[in-house]
Amino acid sequence: QMVGRFRFPRGDGGGVRHHQAEALHQAAVAAEQEASLTLEHRQATDALLDGDLLMAQEIIDHDDEVDVLSADIEHRCFRLLALQNPMAADLRVLAASMRINSDLERSADLAVNIVKGARRIYGHDIPPRLRGIIARMSEQAVRMLAIAMDAYAANDGPLGAALHDIDNQLDQLQRDFIEAMFQAHDASLLELQPAVQLALIARYFER
Repeated sequence: QMVGRFRFPRGDGGGVRHHQAEALHQAAVAAEQEASLTLEHRQATDALLDGDLLMAQEIIDHDDEVDVLSADIEHRCFRLLALQNPMAADLRVLAASMRINSDLERSADLAVNIVKGARRIYGHDIPPRLRGIIARMSEQAVRMLAIAMDAYAANDGPLGAALHDIDNQLDQLQRDFIEAMFQAHDASLLELQPAVQLALIARYFER
């Protein structure tokens, strides 16, 4: 059964009840809005690489919207659990939705951490090799989020399984970044304080 953009399995009683389906639909719409906000990872990367403090502040301010959406989704899921007595299939959907909601909210928080780090190193030049790896890490992180949401929306297990390989690539990029960062510091191309902040930023992308 399709609810909004998301595919929900049919329950044991022949399908989700109408009022329960509507509640799931509303939660699904909110989840999509939340996911679109977490795509600010790309904007966070631009703010970091361009030294754009205005964009950094906009991302920090928008995090409040994500927090509101996250709390709303959690409330709707708990309400369904408490009042609708969902069947097994729908219970699994709710459990998955709550886990995804938490991960999306954390993803938005990580974007905020990236731009806060960008503000701390404002005025410091980032060596070209490090800039290139940052851009690639950002592309992989945004790609993973998009694939994860598509897999959930289509109930596509094989597509979701592909995330493991992409995550391995992102892990390798983080290792490459740390190695390149030490080399840049040894060559006096990067001072210690921005190097520490960039190491943390690389960790935020990987997470």
